[in-house]
Amino acid sequence: MELLEKLKNNDKLSIQEFEYLIKNRNNFYDDFANEALKIRKHYYKTDVYFRALVEISSFCKNDCFYCGLRHSNKNAHRYRLSKEEILQSVDGSYQRGFRTFVLQGGEDSEITDEFLIDLIKEIKSKYSDAAVTLSLGERDFSSYEKLKNAGADRYLLRHETNDENHYSKLHPKSMSLDHRKDCLKNLKSLHFQTGCGMMVGSPFQTDLTLAKDLYFIQELQPEMVGIGPFIPADNTPFEKYEHGDLDLTYFLLAMIRLIDHKALIPITTALSTLDKDSIVKGLAVGGNVLMPNVSPVENRKNYSIYNDKKDFEIQISGNFEKLKEKIEALGFNPNMSIGNYGE
Repeated sequence: MELLEKLKNNDKLSIQEFEYLIKNRNNFYDDFANEALKIRKHYYKTDVYFRALVEISSFCKNDCFYCGLRHSNKNAHRYRLSKEEILQSVDGSYQRGFRTFVLQGGEDSEITDEFLIDLIKEIKSKYSDAAVTLSLGERDFSSYEKLKNAGADRYLLRHETNDENHYSKLHPKSMSLDHRKDCLKNLKSLHFQTGCGMMVGSPFQTDLTLAKDLYFIQELQPEMVGIGPFIPADNTPFEKYEHGDLDLTYFLLAMIRLIDHKALIPITTALSTLDKDSIVKGLAVGGNVLMPNVSPVENRKNYSIYNDKKDFEIQISGNFEKLKEKIEALGFNPNMSIGNYGE
């Protein structure tokens, strides 16, 4: 069809064209998924990149209505890893072969620029052949600049929604979509490999708001895009809402591959939480990144951004080998290298 050809040729679609595809996705799913897989294979062959995820803090100053880590959730069990604990997780991951470390956390005022600069420099000095990815929320330009100068390579910051009205229904008045998008633009200007993304099926989301998300991704051209289904979290305003649609999530993964041919697209923890076949299905529509959780086991249950969060368990080395064997059995190559955008 014409719109598929436009995407294959890197031509841009309008918001209305994206909305049409989303509304009629059942008619296009197979063709779009097959083409997404072809494009992924063209740029990345059979490689599936492994990243080591370290959840460094469950403290957060924000009060997002969907997140179990929201500041006003008094039932959340908070923790903050020390520099030594983070380095221990990084060291163990490096010995297993990982060459990218993803440091993720809430917007914690105790995770200062000074703390991160010291941490990043130590990681990079020990492991010059590794990449450091940060996912620590909104910070000002000077903070991002300091972190880049310290050696950070990538930054993940989900935009969540590219619709102002929808954004206001998901976040308190202290937060704004414009500021979130400014942060992403700042990260791009500093030459971070930049990641954005959204929840699929978040409350009040429509086909039009999702179309606006795809349009934003098309315009930003991020190096990474992470999406997953919305999953409700206890002790939040949205705790009684239904989780996001899985088939729609997989269709959007394929769409993102078609929009940004070289994107690094993870099969997210949210998908694995709801679907035991997420790896098979995610790889089949163009996904090419897995992020096993290497955080200290005793802390993982407390990084409760939503209910019943699963992870790709690799604390026991045998489980990690089984995960790699599963990838190989599907005809893909587990790749532990840095795996930069488009390489």
